[in-house]
Amino acid sequence: MSEPVAPVLRVILVDDHSQVRSAIRQAIEAPDLEVVAEAATGEEAIEQALRLRPDVILLDIDLPGLSGLDVVRELAPRLPRTKIVMLTVSSASRDVFEAIGLGAAGYLTKDLSAEALVRSVRGAVEGDLAMPRRMAAQVVQHLAATGRGPRAGASRLDLLSPRELEVLRLLAEGLTDREIGEALGISTRTVETHVGSVLRKLEARNRAAAVRALVEG
Repeated sequence: MSEPVAPVLRVILVDDHSQVRSAIRQAIEAPDLEVVAEAATGEEAIEQALRLRPDVILLDIDLPGLSGLDVVRELAPRLPRTKIVMLTVSSASRDVFEAIGLGAAGYLTKDLSAEALVRSVRGAVEGDLAMPRRMAAQVVQHLAATGRGPRAGASRLDLLSPRELEVLRLLAEGLTDREIGEALGISTRTVETHVGSVLRKLEARNRAAAVRALVEG
C-alpha cells in the first residue's frame, strides 16, 4: 500500500513589503505548504482570508491602514479554523500579549530560520502554540499577573481529568505535543486527544484560551 499523502496546507502571506513576502514564500517552500495569496494591507488580508479561508495566515503587525492586530481582531472570531500566526520584527511584550489575547495562534519574529518557520506553520495547524518557549512563558506570566482570561473557563477546570490537567500545565509551559508525549510517556496522538478534550470541556477556542483558563483558575 502507498503511504498516505499529507494534506496541503494553504497559507496567506501578509506584509507590506513585496521583497519580504517573496523571502517568506521561498522560506516555506515545501510539498505540503502552498501560498494561495499575498496581501500588502490589512484590508486586503481580511478580504482574501474571508474569501479563501486558508489554513494559516502569516501576518505582520505593522501594516498601512489596519494593523496586524486589527486584522486578528476582525478575523479570529470569523475564521475559527484558520490559524493566525504573527510574523514580525517586533518582539515587544505588549504586541505579543495583545496578539495572543485577540486569538492569534502564535507569534514569531522574522529572524527565525526557514526550517523553524516551516515547523511552526505545520505545528500551528496541528494545534501547537507557535512561539518560542521563552515568549510563551512570558505570556503565561502576564496572564497570571493581570488576571486576564475567561471566567467561565476557570470554573470548568474541575471537569478535567488529572491527565488532562497535566497536559494543560505542560502546554502552559510552551511544550509541543511531541514534547508533552515524551514527558508523560504517551504518544503524540494521545496528547492530541487529551488536548481536544481539554478544549471541549473548557469551551476554549484555542490552546491560548485554555492556558488563560488555567491561569485564571
